[in-house]
Amino acid sequence: MKYILVLLLAGLTSNAQIQKEQLNLMPWPQGIVLNEGNFALSKTFKVNITGNPNARIFGAATRFLRRLDGRTGMFFEQGFITKLNEYPTAELQINCQKSGKIALYEDESYHLEVKKNQITINATSDLGALHGLETLLQLLQNNGTSFYFPTTQISDFPRFTWRGLMMDAARHFQPVDVVKRNIDGLAAMKMNVFHWHLVDDQGWRIEMKKHPKFIELASDGQYYTQEEIRNIVKYADERGILIVPEIDVPGHGSAILIAYPEIGSKVIILTGGTAEKNIQGTAIATYGIERNAGIFSPTLDPSNPKTYQLLSEIFDEVCPLFPGAYFHIGGDENEGKDWDANPKIQEFKKKNKLNNNHELQTYFTMQLAPMLKKHGKQLMGWEEILTKNLSKEAIIHSWRGANEGVAAGQSLTEAVKGGYKTVLSSGYYIDLMHNVESHYLNDPMPKGVELTAEEKARILGGEAPMWTELASATTIDSRIWPRTAAIAERFWSAQDITDMTSLRRRLETISFRLEELGLTHISNKNVILRNIANNQNIEAINDFSNVCEPLKGYTRNKGGIEYQMYSPLTLFADACTPDAKDALAFDNAVNQYLVNKSPENKAKVALFLNKWIAVNKTLNELSNNAPLIRPVLPLAQKLSEASLQLLLVLDNKPTLKGTDLKNLIEQCNTKDHADVELAVYASFKKLI
Repeated sequence: MKYILVLLLAGLTSNAQIQKEQLNLMPWPQGIVLNEGNFALSKTFKVNITGNPNARIFGAATRFLRRLDGRTGMFFEQGFITKLNEYPTAELQINCQKSGKIALYEDESYHLEVKKNQITINATSDLGALHGLETLLQLLQNNGTSFYFPTTQISDFPRFTWRGLMMDAARHFQPVDVVKRNIDGLAAMKMNVFHWHLVDDQGWRIEMKKHPKFIELASDGQYYTQEEIRNIVKYADERGILIVPEIDVPGHGSAILIAYPEIGSKVIILTGGTAEKNIQGTAIATYGIERNAGIFSPTLDPSNPKTYQLLSEIFDEVCPLFPGAYFHIGGDENEGKDWDANPKIQEFKKKNKLNNNHELQTYFTMQLAPMLKKHGKQLMGWEEILTKNLSKEAIIHSWRGANEGVAAGQSLTEAVKGGYKTVLSSGYYIDLMHNVESHYLNDPMPKGVELTAEEKARILGGEAPMWTELASATTIDSRIWPRTAAIAERFWSAQDITDMTSLRRRLETISFRLEELGLTHISNKNVILRNIANNQNIEAINDFSNVCEPLKGYTRNKGGIEYQMYSPLTLFADACTPDAKDALAFDNAVNQYLVNKSPENKAKVALFLNKWIAVNKTLNELSNNAPLIRPVLPLAQKLSEASLQLLLVLDNKPTLKGTDLKNLIEQCNTKDHADVELAVYASFKKLI
């Protein structure tokens, strides 16, 4: 009788109506209503498309069907979707009024309705339908025996038109498969811009048929062929993603100048050496690919007509590869040292009444605008390009913040008030290894600033930059995801969607679902840990990684010289990520204990502390056959010693005086071991 009652209760629980707060939707939609009942999924489930969409909807619907089949194992009867109105009685009906353009300000809205016997997605363009399919996948629920969609009505649209990720392929080259799987991730999170940083001091990554010296001298053999670029652009288009290429000029110029040193600004003083001379008799400097990180002096010469001739020829070859309307020319971090030391450039400034290097760079930038406009491109650059004489057609990319000693969003406010469209990246630098909360609560719309409606409209949105000085093809996914999913929600959802508890709960499911797209942010962690442990059991090193986070900011690679672009990124810090899982869980346990010091809450805290004592013991044993574990041992020892003393504190049996205990806990705040920090330090302080 008891067994039958349990079964009945289980049945009631499995069929109970899910609550809105339990849904794992991301980005959270603008409007959602849950109704009574469910749509039960079966192997006869089919998709039908009507209207006048772009052909990309067929591939998107097919991929949706395959992903849904992969999650449910139902062996759907429908295979590939290739034409309109193929199954008029299909359970999922998708209607798109028009073909969507891969451009800003396109209508990306959709309306999704799930009834007990039918699902409909209505969208103005197929781009909205793509977003609706992603939401429908996230709605999928299950009980012990079946899969279903809760009956729902969702009306949704993005808050900002520019929702981007910047991937740096110049520092560490990122192969085609890495680019594609991250484009898939962007599409799943309803992001629509992939900013591709292709040229910097550390490499030129574009095949050039008219100027082959770029790849011969400045790529180390690591570059994208033009055919690969076209293929990636097509791949992105099929997923509703705009690609914005970047060639950074006039600074960050090493890769360009190693191929064409004659357009460099550096002055060489001849002292009887063997320096080559150009036809004017002035010495031509030599340049090399940078192997370190940082800001370097090689800069293009803005006074040399050959500079503009070469850039024009570059744009003539590169622009046709990218059909989008925007081209990023960088323009950042030009120190101007070589300009200041070059008499010819100084004379050029006087002749053209340019008062400083900022005005000289504006002159340079404005020469590029017509070169790009010829190809239908709008110029975009980092905030340093902003001056009073800059064309209002340029888009300002706001990036500097507290890390650079500038008030957050300062350049964004200046830009929109000056009549410029702008994109915010300050606060979204995911390579800095800050926690997800710092990004999620950072809004593109500045607070405490009076802006008119017209000025607010100039804020296009935001973009998360992923610089790769410390990211390889193996680790880059774990630096991008899952935090970029939270950033995607900030760019898409209503401004008041800010609950961190809800975000973290949903992010746990979203993160693992991203794996079905080929993203390796979870799986590659064990690849690195097995290498560190020399293929021994990785449970202990994994547990330790769950309380450690990589050093924040740019403190890991001090001065940009500890790591070169060929240094190993297979170390413990490379396995660790922001928002260390057990550190977050421990902090919750500590907070609960401090509110209610019940035996149950005390036991939760003690469980973690005992685990970390055991982890230290196991790591020491493993290190006898795993030299790569040894750098973490001092930190594991500090964690173990602090945990032991805190167990005594919990039992009201401390053996250390207050000052000594505080000093012991303070040692857990060290940044001196293995390029990581213990993420439980703040929680330890709470306990004492």
